[in-house]
Amino acid sequence: MAKDTGSQAGDVFDVRKVRRLVELMNEYDLAQIDLRQADQRIRLRRGAEPVVSALPVPAVPLAPAAPPVVSPSPDAPAQEKVADFKSIKSPIVGTFYASPNPESAPFVKVGDQVGADTTVCIIEAMKVFNEVPAECSGKIVAVLVEPGDAVEFGQPLFQLE
Repeated sequence: MAKDTGSQAGDVFDVRKVRRLVELMNEYDLAQIDLRQADQRIRLRRGAEPVVSALPVPAVPLAPAAPPVVSPSPDAPAQEKVADFKSIKSPIVGTFYASPNPESAPFVKVGDQVGADTTVCIIEAMKVFNEVPAECSGKIVAVLVEPGDAVEFGQPLFQLE
């Protein structure tokens, strides 16, 4: 008499057990189940194979929008001042650092005067630490990113008056 392998008590390929596993995957939001029993194995996966990229791209919030250029009006002197701000922007994609090492003071802080050759920060890209010069003169009025933040090309880092 032939054995019915699909209904054996210990068979991992029993349809009822497979259905129960699928239900558990859905209930607990599992991406994969991999079971082994002696020389038998069953692996269940939801969705497509994960894609591994060569360079992981960290989630970065969008850069703040440039301040609006407002035509001067007699009752809005504060808005007039916003239009006078210049930005120091990131020349590359990477990680922003305000100081040469964690124990050091930042290169610049709010209220500091900078010249075109003043180093304002370091951007790390592919294990290379790149010093970023101000490229313009003025007084730092705002630091727009935090140390360790991922920055994009052209993202404003500092505002100058």
